Order: sequence, then C-alpha cells, then structure tokens
Amino acid sequence: MVVLNRIYTRTGDDGTTSLGSGERRKKYDLRVTAYGTLDELNAVVGLVRLHTADEPALDAMLSRIQNDLFDVEADLCIVDKGKGPGGAKLTITDMQVTWLESQIDLLNEGLAPLRSFILPGGTPVAAYLHLARTVCRRAERLMVQLRDQPGESLTPQALQYVNRLSDFFFVAGRHANDKGAKDVLWAPGQNR
Repeated sequence: MVVLNRIYTRTGDDGTTSLGSGERRKKYDLRVTAYGTLDELNAVVGLVRLHTADEPALDAMLSRIQNDLFDVEADLCIVDKGKGPGGAKLTITDMQVTWLESQIDLLNEGLAPLRSFILPGGTPVAAYLHLARTVCRRAERLMVQLRDQPGESLTPQALQYVNRLSDFFFVAGRHANDKGAKDVLWAPGQNR
C-alpha cells in the first residue's frame, strides 16, 4: 500500500529520484524516462475517458488499462528485487497481456479491413486514442532501449503489454470512429 503524507520531499532537488528499491538515479535516466513516459500515456488515457461516457464498454477497458499502466510503471520502477515478502515485486503477467489481446480482438470484430493507412482524427475519442497510441509507441521504444543497455533489464511481459497496448489504441481508435466509417484515410501524394 502506498501512503503519501506529504507530496514534496525535497529529495529530488539535486536532480535525482528514487526507484522503488530506494536506489537514486538521475531524473533523465533511461529507466525513469521510460516509466515517466508511461505516466504521460496514462494521463492521455484520462483525456480519452472524458469522451467515453456514451461507450461504457470502451470506458471500462480504458479504466482497467489505466490501472495496468501503473503495474507496468511499478515493474519498471523496481530493477531487481522488490520490497515484498521474499523480494517479490509487482510485475505485469501473461494474463494481463492475454486480456489485452482479447480486447483488441473484440474491438476489431466489427471493423472493415483497412485498404489505406489512416490519419489520426475523426471523432474526438479516436483522435485522443491515436495520441495515446503515439505516446505508447514512444514508451515502447524507450523500454527497448533500456532493455538493451548493459546492466539493465525489464520483464518480457512489460514489453509485450506495451507493444499490444499500442495496437489496442489503434483498433480502439477505429472502433471509436463509428467502426471505421469515420476514419480519415491517407491520400498519398494528394497535395503535390
């Protein structure tokens, strides 16, 4: 359980922050940047949810995703062993990845196959979902870069989850565009 009695601690005034293990890292450290980008993504999902009141099923999916994003952040925030019994740490599970895949399949069922790339836009919900997709892809690139650094690691499930999540946002964006009917199609070379 997290207990926050005070928001400011002054411990970051020197340009460092604490990982879940207590280890101090620079605020521009790749691990901190990766989970900070996931936090940014979670804020974008919050913006999406401002527009999903008339789509309770999609809103429920996004609510669960927001919680899971904190799990991914916790997974990244603790490098080795956690503070739990026996050094246990919170990690993303195969079950969370499988659930996300099932939601992608569910949303994709009613969509016509794509015959063109689509541009971000259409409805407000779809536009915000495409914004979420791009922030998610950036987080994924940072996570891959982190994983490839000597002495760094992350769980395979965390990377799988974030990879599937960008696919979810793409399909959810099409779903939110009246099941693809309001997708904005790319017209190659139209403005030459």
